[in-house]
Amino acid sequence: MATLEHIELENHRHQIAADVKGLVEKYRAIFDWDVPEINQHAADRLICCEIGKALDAVEDELLAGVAPSEEECNRRIRSRVAKTP
Repeated sequence: MATLEHIELENHRHQIAADVKGLVEKYRAIFDWDVPEINQHAADRLICCEIGKALDAVEDELLAGVAPSEEECNRRIRSRVAKTP
């Protein structure tokens, strides 16, 4: 059975994704203004990696002192391994 938190998250999942995409688009535009001949693929990768690092930092700050679940630990490990160049 889903918890209230899961139900509430499901209600906002689409908006969260749209907000993150908007953040990426914001920084894509800034990169384009600063460097018109930019390699967009390389810039996208850098922007997404930096947003991921920022999310990790926010998550660490918000969950300080709260032990993550085993599933959460495994997710973080898989995520960091996937980002390794």
